[in-house]
Formats: sequence, C-alpha cells, structure tokens
Amino acid sequence: MFNPLGEVNYGRRAAEKYLEEAEDFLYAGNWRAAVASAQLAAENAAKAIIAVYHLPSWAHDPSNELLSLLPRLPRGVRCEARELAEIASALAPEHARSTYGEPSRGLLPWEIYTTRDAEEAVERAKKAVQLMRYILERLRVELGDAEGAEVC
Repeated sequence: MFNPLGEVNYGRRAAEKYLEEAEDFLYAGNWRAAVASAQLAAENAAKAIIAVYHLPSWAHDPSNELLSLLPRLPRGVRCEARELAEIASALAPEHARSTYGEPSRGLLPWEIYTTRDAEEAVERAKKAVQLMRYILERLRVELGDAEGAEVC
C-alpha cells in the first residue's frame, strides 16, 4: 500500500545520505564514486517531491515525472521544482556512465571523471537537496494551494 509520508521521507533520507556520501568521496579523491552518489542524491531529491503525489517510478531520470506535477504544485515552489528537475535531468546520464563507463570508447568508469567533474556534480547535488528541503517545507504549509500559474 502506498504511504505518501513514508515514500517522501524515504526519498528525502536517501537524497541526504547520497549527498553526504558524494561529499565524502569527493574529499577522498574518488571522482567516479562522487559523481555516482551525486546523481543518486539528485534523483532521490526529485523522487521525494514526486512521492507527495504518487509513487515515483524506478527511472534514474525522474525529471519528466516532476515536471508533469508542476500544475499541481503550489505557485510558490514551481520554479524550484523546475530547477530540481533540470538538475536531476542533467545528472541522470551519469548513472550509466559511472556504472558502465563508455565501452564504445574503451573507457572504464574510473577513467572518465576529473576533479572538476566531481566538484560540479556534488555542487549540483547540494543544490538539489536544498531545493528538495525548501519544497517539502513549503508543501507542508501550502499543499492545498496548488492552483494558478507562475511565471519563472
């Protein structure tokens, strides 16, 4: 049975833990693992918002799911939800790359990423988690006020 609060909390906790892990890997110099965990942080941050409305899919790119909910979201968080979707979409390809590498180019996952790649991915994940926290905080207050359009 679908438990929205449980699903939301699961996504939030997963996003926060993956972000913590990404930061630890970045500090340790494991660029591949930092990018992989950053991607999962952004994915789970988006899924935490989706879970307020329905069970999220198992897709590694939940951006379209989140974007489809924009009309149902309170006006005061639509821009933030759009930004979160953009981050999740931008990092989604890294799930496969950080797992399988680039076989067509003969590159293993550990051979793809630089320090800069890892730093950028972790910064995006930090932003995704901040956006998730902001949206969840606002949804608890405004969940019933989801009508109307907002210009971003």
